[in-house]
Amino acid sequence: MTDKEKDRDANNIGDPIEPVEAEIVDLEPEAEAESYEGEESQDEIETLLQDLAQARAEANEYLDGWQRARAEFANYKKRVDRELAQANMTATGNVIKRYLSILDDLERALKNRPQNSEGAAWANGIELIYRKFLSILENEGVKAMDAEGQVFDPNLHEALSSEENDEHDSGEIIEVVQQGYMLDDRVLRPALVRVAR
Repeated sequence: MTDKEKDRDANNIGDPIEPVEAEIVDLEPEAEAESYEGEESQDEIETLLQDLAQARAEANEYLDGWQRARAEFANYKKRVDRELAQANMTATGNVIKRYLSILDDLERALKNRPQNSEGAAWANGIELIYRKFLSILENEGVKAMDAEGQVFDPNLHEALSSEENDEHDSGEIIEVVQQGYMLDDRVLRPALVRVAR
């Protein structure tokens, strides 16, 4: 373009623009590119599916591990609670055992209670103390065994002697020498008994 043509074009800014013809492009190479991309997409899809399967397997593995850990923790908590309850019952039993000898002394004192008026008032006071002590033990879950007349059970009773007795069957308890006690379902102290042969 010459300088004159440039000046003329600069002065004619408002002239209409000449249309430019669009270039026609052959679509077949693009179609080939699309098919190539389709093959690549198929490979990507397969890779993604494999990754998804692997991620699901890992997620299931982690879920399984989490569920196992949760179950183990629940079992651990139950075991600890059970052990604490057992330790509490053992400690309670050990303390209560120390007081059972006092209860035995009170029972012996009441068996030989005095009959005169001054001694009878004293015995009534001792009996009130005995009953109060017994009710405290019952509130703690301590129960006296009812052994007399029962069949001897080595889990519950301790035999002091085995005697011939026509009034009782063989293996039957003749007399309770020292009362036995239970703490809930556990033997706190076995009953000392005389057994018939």
